[in-house]
Amino acid sequence: MARAGQARTPAGERLSDRIAVGVLTQAFPPHLVDEVIAGTGRVEQRNRLLPARVVVYFILAMCLFFGQGYEEVARLLGEGLGEGRRSWRVPTTAAIGRARRRLGVEPVKALFARVCRPVAVPETAGAWYRHWRVVAVDGTTLDIADTAANEEFFGRHASGRGTSAFPQARVVALAECGTHAVFGAAVGPLSASEQSLSRKLFTQLGEGMLLLADRGFYGFELWQAARATGADQLWRVRSSAALPVVKTLADGSYLSTVHAEADRKRRRNPVPVRVIEYTLAAGEDATVYRLLTTILDPDAAPAAGLAALYVQRWEIETTLDEIKTHQRGPRLVLRSKYPWGVEQEIYGFLLVHHAIRQLMHQAALRQGLDPDRISFIRSLRVVRRQVPAQAALSPRQTRPGTGPHPG
Repeated sequence: MARAGQARTPAGERLSDRIAVGVLTQAFPPHLVDEVIAGTGRVEQRNRLLPARVVVYFILAMCLFFGQGYEEVARLLGEGLGEGRRSWRVPTTAAIGRARRRLGVEPVKALFARVCRPVAVPETAGAWYRHWRVVAVDGTTLDIADTAANEEFFGRHASGRGTSAFPQARVVALAECGTHAVFGAAVGPLSASEQSLSRKLFTQLGEGMLLLADRGFYGFELWQAARATGADQLWRVRSSAALPVVKTLADGSYLSTVHAEADRKRRRNPVPVRVIEYTLAAGEDATVYRLLTTILDPDAAPAAGLAALYVQRWEIETTLDEIKTHQRGPRLVLRSKYPWGVEQEIYGFLLVHHAIRQLMHQAALRQGLDPDRISFIRSLRVVRRQVPAQAALSPRQTRPGTGPHPG
C-alpha cells in the first residue's frame, strides 16, 4: 500500500521505470530514450533492475554529480521511490558497471545526435552576426583513468619533461557561440589531430552559419571541406602565410587566393578568399591578427565588424571550461577504465551540458537577456537540486514548462 501523499505504482510498471533526472528528463524524455535504445539494438530481453533506459539516466546523473560514487548517484536517482517493502533496491557498483557495458556507447551518441542542436532563435541576443548564426570549433583534452586499456587506446601526452600522469582523450566540439550549446563532437586518441577530428563534425554545418576557428585549424583541404557545407568561414591564419594581394578593398581588407599544396608554387586552381589584418595592443606586446573569410563582399561584412566578431571565438573556450572545470570539477579524472566507457562518459557530459544550456537559453528569452548574462554555475546548481526533488515523479508526470529557471 502506498504511503500517504505517495502515488501508487501503476500495474505492470517497474519502480525503476519511474526514475527521472529532474529537469534533464524534459530534455531527454523517456520515449526518446527508448527510441534510441531500440534503434541501436540495446533493448533487453529480460526484466532487469537496471533496464537500458535507467542506465542512460544513470549516465546523465553520473555526469551531473561527477565525483560521487556509483551507489550514491543511484541513491540520488531513487530518492522518493520507496514504497514500503517494494522500494527500489540500490544496485551495487559492480551491477552498474555491467549495465553500462551492456548499454555501450552507441545509444548515448545517438541521443546526442538526436537532441543536441543549435538552440538560438532570431530573438536570441548575442547569437547572430547580421544574418549569420555564429558558431566555433575547438578542441581540448581530458584526463582519464590510468589503466592499460585506456593508455593503449588513447595514449599519454609526452614532452621533454616526461609523460603526463594520466592517459588523455582528445575531444573536438562545435558550439553555438551565443548560447554555448555544443551541437557536434568527436572523441579520439591523442594521436588524432584536432583537424582530423573536426572534419567529422562538418556535416553539422550549413548555409547561414559563420564558423570561427583558431589558426591551428587552417589547412587548405580542411578549409575547402568546411566551405563545401555552404557555411561561411572566419578563420585565423598564421601571419607568415603567403597571401598575395589581388585587390585592396575600401574597408582595408584585400582579396587573395589560397591553393592546394600541389598547386601552391605555380598558383594553379586558385580559391578566392578575403583577408583582414589588424594589430592588438602596441609596442612589444603587439599581436598581428590575420583572418581569412569566405565572405568576399565588404558591404556584406565590413572588415571592422569581422575583426570585432572574431573575439566570439573565445566563447567555445569558455564552453569547454564549463564542462571541464565546473561540471566535471577541476583536476578530476574521468572514472571509466575502458575506452568504450570513456567515450560513453564524455557524451554524457555533453548531453548534460546541452540540457543546462538549453534551460539557460529559455530563461534568457523569457527575461529578454543575452544568455551570457546568466550564470552557468548557478544554473548547474539548480539542475542538481532538482534531481532529488523530482525523483518521486514518473517521467510521464514531468510536464514541459514545469522546470525551474536559473534566473
